[in-house]
Amino acid sequence: MGGLYVPAALAQNYPISPAQQATASQVAQNGVPLSDLAPNAPDRYTVKSGDTLWAISGLFLTSPWRWPELWGMNQQEVQNPHRIYPGQELRLVKKDGRAMLMAGQAQPNDGLRTVRMSPRTRIENLGDNALPTLQTNLIEPFLAEPLIVDENTLALAPRIVATPEDRILLSRGDRAYVRGPLEAPLLDEKGKPWNFRVMRKATPLRDPITKEVLGYETQYVGKVVLVKGESRQLSGAVDKNGQPLMDIVPASVDVQSIKEEISIGDRLLPEPERELLNFVPRAPAQNVDARIVSVYGSTSIVNAAQYQIVVINKGTRDGIERGHVLSLLSAGPSMVDTTDVPKTRIKLPDEQNGLLMVFRPFERLSYGLILEIKTGVKVGDRLTTPPR
Repeated sequence: MGGLYVPAALAQNYPISPAQQATASQVAQNGVPLSDLAPNAPDRYTVKSGDTLWAISGLFLTSPWRWPELWGMNQQEVQNPHRIYPGQELRLVKKDGRAMLMAGQAQPNDGLRTVRMSPRTRIENLGDNALPTLQTNLIEPFLAEPLIVDENTLALAPRIVATPEDRILLSRGDRAYVRGPLEAPLLDEKGKPWNFRVMRKATPLRDPITKEVLGYETQYVGKVVLVKGESRQLSGAVDKNGQPLMDIVPASVDVQSIKEEISIGDRLLPEPERELLNFVPRAPAQNVDARIVSVYGSTSIVNAAQYQIVVINKGTRDGIERGHVLSLLSAGPSMVDTTDVPKTRIKLPDEQNGLLMVFRPFERLSYGLILEIKTGVKVGDRLTTPPR
């Protein structure tokens, strides 16, 4: 999956919902109507290295997110839909207005023979050749970098307050000094985080319809490691009552990596554990009506293109999950009906413009990858549950 694989022990625990299982079981019994096949569905296809389950589903079926039906067409041979291998031959069989897939090992010469496989257990290593559902190299950089927070999270995060020799910008290997809030100093105690992401500014993300601020997007600039926590020491001065005063000694951090040069005022958030994720594109079970909030990476971008990242105004509280596929709609124009004597104003229907897959949902917002697009996507464009 773009270099991300999971152990065999975890392979059986990939997310297969009851609805997906039911769909696959039904198709396994009956096949799919010929009308559900892609117009140019091949009679045979040999799986190649670099293929994805998404792409293969789109090759045989009218919609790539209908992968449970692809699995159901071949459920006896492919016990786990997330483990399909290069060299397997998928053969389309049509009978009585329905279609089924047969799987086997591709034959080098005769081209017609299909060998049915018996169910068996496969032992797989981290570096096996199982097909991914989606190439995650497209989104891997975004899994840790952009972050949506609420209004107070970044304001209360530890901040860089000084640098050695009053340096303005920091790069890899440099040291910086950090303070947390008075009630939560940055300490090097057991159980406390030691590795941090350095974030800058918080851009408000507003709902394009209601104008409500749904969250704040932070800018990732680098990583640091905590060397020594905050402390206090005698200042050598006394207060008006003659009591000794204490100075705050900021924590020390060292810069491990940078995306942009780090500076005073940047904030620290704990580095989350790296997740090995499997993205299974699928349509939401519920009806979704969402809007594009922003295009990630530049405020000057007007139209987003294929494989760009956007933020939508729906999140986990709305039932949005990682892997949900949504239809992008282009707004139908408003115009005058010239065939009508009163010249009535009309609005043409919204038309499907492409597909987006959610890969990182937050409570009220989500990041999505544009998978397919006809014309550019802009802030305010609608997204809905895709049609079958």
